[in-house]
Amino acid sequence: MCYAIPGKVEGIVGNTVIVDYFGEKRRALNELTQVNVGDYIYAQGGFVVNKISSSEAESILSLWKETFFRLQEVDLKLSHLQLKDKDVNKVLLEILDKASQSNELTRQELLYLLRLEDKRQLDLLFKTANFLRQKYHKNSCCVHGIIEISNYCIRGCQYCGISHYNKELQRYRMTKNEILESAQVAVQEYGFKSLVLQSGEDPGYSIDELADIIKEIKDKFPTLIFISFGEIGIDGLEKLYSAGARGLLMRFETSNPKLYEGIHPGQTLESRLKHIKKAYEMGYMIITGGLIGLPGQSKEDILNDILLAQELHAEMFSFGPFIPHPYTPLSGLNPADQREVIKVLALARIIDNAHAKILVTTALETLSREAAKSGMLAGANSLMLNATPIAYRPLYSIYPNRAHQSEDIVFQIESTVSLLRSLGRAPTDLELI
Repeated sequence: MCYAIPGKVEGIVGNTVIVDYFGEKRRALNELTQVNVGDYIYAQGGFVVNKISSSEAESILSLWKETFFRLQEVDLKLSHLQLKDKDVNKVLLEILDKASQSNELTRQELLYLLRLEDKRQLDLLFKTANFLRQKYHKNSCCVHGIIEISNYCIRGCQYCGISHYNKELQRYRMTKNEILESAQVAVQEYGFKSLVLQSGEDPGYSIDELADIIKEIKDKFPTLIFISFGEIGIDGLEKLYSAGARGLLMRFETSNPKLYEGIHPGQTLESRLKHIKKAYEMGYMIITGGLIGLPGQSKEDILNDILLAQELHAEMFSFGPFIPHPYTPLSGLNPADQREVIKVLALARIIDNAHAKILVTTALETLSREAAKSGMLAGANSLMLNATPIAYRPLYSIYPNRAHQSEDIVFQIESTVSLLRSLGRAPTDLELI
């Protein structure tokens, strides 16, 4: 089973349900036709996914009860904050004290934090971000599955290994039956409650075909569906929302239009942002963010990226390292530094401390085996596991030597559960009341 537990509905207000998890009250949107007070449900990403029988729920909860409170204790210890180090710069301590009290930092103060290099100072920054994560989100986390349905792409992004520049790549496109089978395995065998369907910008699937796939998954395998197919047009977004998609994973990658056009020839940042804004207006949950370490990127650009993600109403911040693929025009450049990416995760938590979930990306994990733990201890509270059939996974080669590309899903789940339990995290990712 994946990392999720049921909760009991204690109240219903319109299309919102109040869910109890061992005394903690959280809220979720409900689109199911028959949910009543007293029912047990699974919820993910702010949405009710499905109902579960009381006997099954009570059996699961009896196993979780003692663990749930023990995890809270572990998390509280790891998120303890002490800002009285006499050997640390007084200016830094004042800024972090201000942040820990949830006071808004000035642009100059945020840039000061972005420019930190000293390990002891960075440790304090990360601890402050983790303190804020615990303060507003307790020990909640979310774990999503991702199915990469095609590596065909019409775009020529200068760093991406599935762009049309990569002539060495063996291309694949999963059939409808393969996608449905992968979703069935992820949901019914391994307990995933949310799935990201991802591909390059592949005209090999029509919007109607994608809508049909999404509708059938929703009808057969209760799950929250995110889409990540690139710029499919506003009409395409509307059709897929009507089919049952409720989340959009679309990074803007950089808030600097010149940088954007330099790495995305023939595309504009304006078009990207229009898609994200319209998706939010339609009701999609937004996962967005940028790439850290782009050629020519400044600290000011990075700060603008974080602020733009917040402005775009990101439900989840997704900031990962720039890692150029060897068969692309930017192949000669170095990947981003892990520490710089984790710094951004910490600042994202400080800037949008009470609302956003913050993702540790697979790209960040590719830089280091310890990246997931480091990111989670710097304010992050979300992970993605790769549920793509293992035969296809190495072919979704957006960057080289991708983490988890040869790990079966059972190993990923067991490793993730072990990590999260060591950090005191629990699978209740709904917003606290």
